[in-house]
Amino acid sequence: MDNGATPARTAPAAVIVAIDGPSGTGKSSTSKAVAAQLGLSYLDTGAQYRAMTWWMITNGVDVSDAAAVATAAGKPVLVSGTDPAGPTIIVDGADAAGPIRTQEVTSKVSAVSAVPEVRTVVTGLQRSIAAAAGKGIVVEGRDIGTTVLPDADVKIFLTASPEARAARRSGELKGKEATDVAATKDALVKRDAADSGRKTSPLAKAADAVEVDTTDLTLQQVIECVVTLVEEKRAAK
Repeated sequence: MDNGATPARTAPAAVIVAIDGPSGTGKSSTSKAVAAQLGLSYLDTGAQYRAMTWWMITNGVDVSDAAAVATAAGKPVLVSGTDPAGPTIIVDGADAAGPIRTQEVTSKVSAVSAVPEVRTVVTGLQRSIAAAAGKGIVVEGRDIGTTVLPDADVKIFLTASPEARAARRSGELKGKEATDVAATKDALVKRDAADSGRKTSPLAKAADAVEVDTTDLTLQQVIECVVTLVEEKRAAK
């Protein structure tokens, strides 16, 4: 008997879920759905790097100048909403959810996110958000399982063929920013190379991550796969 020294565990145990992988593998859709289904918080770390990039562009910082980016890294105030039904990103008090998705930001985010000082600031923010998630959280990104949250309870690495990823990403782009699949594929491959090759926290699969190839799976199948893995871990805690 513990004589009441240890409080009885109630409800499902809190779990930290890291979902990594390159663009177009279904990370965001899967992560939000899994978080909503399991009653967990949700964090899109890519949105934070996009927000940092948008702030740099808006404030006249030359994103090709790593020293300038490093100097400015601590200036913007980023606030991430963690409701999977309506995640938000606020920069210096302004809603940045729309502006961070422009092609200009997309083309420059790899350069900004490669700067060590930027990663230090954003990684610290991500860790504090995860630590404050009382019921647990699904965190999606590119270095969550390897660098940000290496002790995450569940680590998933989503992959898909470049063709499948390009087709999905092209379908997400709207209006004048919609491009043909071939151009989108080229852009994805270049970004993969940049993110995988950077010195600080490169895009990589954690040694203990479960790899899920989503090329021939429906979104629902991917969600069910991840939910099963998380429920198994939560039951064992």
